[in-house]
Amino acid sequence: MKIEIEKNLLGELKIYKELNMKPNYSALQRKYGIDRHTIKKHYINDGIKHKERKPKMSKYEKYEKEILEIMQEPEVTIMALYQYLNEKYGELEFTYSGLKAFTLKKGIKRKGKSTEAHVRYETKPGEQLQVDWKEDLEMTSITGVIYKFNIYAATLGFSRDHEYIYSKTRTTEDFIRCTIDVFNRLGGLPKYIKTDNMTAVVSITNGCKKKHPKILQFEKDTGVKIRLCKVNSPETKGKVESANRFMQWLKPYNHRFKDESELIEIVNKICANANKQTNQTTKIPPIILFKKEKEYLAPIPSKILLDSYISNVETQAVPPTLLVSYKGNGYSVPKSYIGKRVKLVPTSNQLYIYFNTELITIHEISSNKFNYQKDHYIEALKTSVKDNNKDINEIAEENLKLLEKVGK
Repeated sequence: MKIEIEKNLLGELKIYKELNMKPNYSALQRKYGIDRHTIKKHYINDGIKHKERKPKMSKYEKYEKEILEIMQEPEVTIMALYQYLNEKYGELEFTYSGLKAFTLKKGIKRKGKSTEAHVRYETKPGEQLQVDWKEDLEMTSITGVIYKFNIYAATLGFSRDHEYIYSKTRTTEDFIRCTIDVFNRLGGLPKYIKTDNMTAVVSITNGCKKKHPKILQFEKDTGVKIRLCKVNSPETKGKVESANRFMQWLKPYNHRFKDESELIEIVNKICANANKQTNQTTKIPPIILFKKEKEYLAPIPSKILLDSYISNVETQAVPPTLLVSYKGNGYSVPKSYIGKRVKLVPTSNQLYIYFNTELITIHEISSNKFNYQKDHYIEALKTSVKDNNKDINEIAEENLKLLEKVGK
């Protein structure tokens, strides 16, 4: 009945509209029993029933609180925010253009701004690898643990392929270790390496530069010369700009990662994602151009082994306890490496543990007998504790405290 009444009303209003006559809304209200204000809206709408439209809610609204929180971190860019959210929630949830439009609409801006240079420097395929340290980075875990570290940033001059390697220190041994890691990742050698006057490579006395003996031997063994340039010269600006930009992608993870192992994984993911991004100069993602540049890289000599340049390197099979031994003390690795042979590389007061060329974990060298990383211990504990009612984290905390007392 109600539908029929509305239909008759709309028909009559349409006639009034066609005749350009103003209806008597009060009379129509008495006739049809519909509020005169509603009738007026129908008439203004050309005799068609007026529909109230609710504002469409953006799909990003439910993430607004998290977005605001992340953008409070200094110098977080919209691209860094997008990479973080995309990694956390998946590609279907976010697009860069949609997220950028949402932040613009909401007036969400980056906090602080870094100064970047924009000088281009082109090289032939396989010719140059530009390297630099991103120094004194600091990230805080979910539990409040502060990690201070550096990133060895390497970029091929032609393809712009980036390789980022996590390192606690910046010694000469670290430089060589990271460079060999990069060679292995690339699957070949460039003609030369371009870097500034980093103390890991040269010492400067009375204005005279002198390469360290280990660096000279490294050049001789690899056939790759290390060319030094002036600090802040245009030849290194391209790599610094890119490395700075991608290192900003780390910032949204501040206070949002578990431990050092996860932080290393995040650096590796950022490296992989950076190589998929279209380069502003070449207009091609580095991962595509690298396929061409790889053909121009020289083969890696068989004698270029990490063991050759780092003293006290040991190789061990991982036992069921997860603990590999260094100077009589045990250091844990993830459960998935049980039975596999890993390489122990001590540098300064850290112990780097590799599987093949992959860095799997880092420990502070300690006098304790048992040095388990909590996530390694919990992962193994889950397979032995069958009672679902027991709190694995609580059991792990108690056992690790006991082991710490016994190991001292």
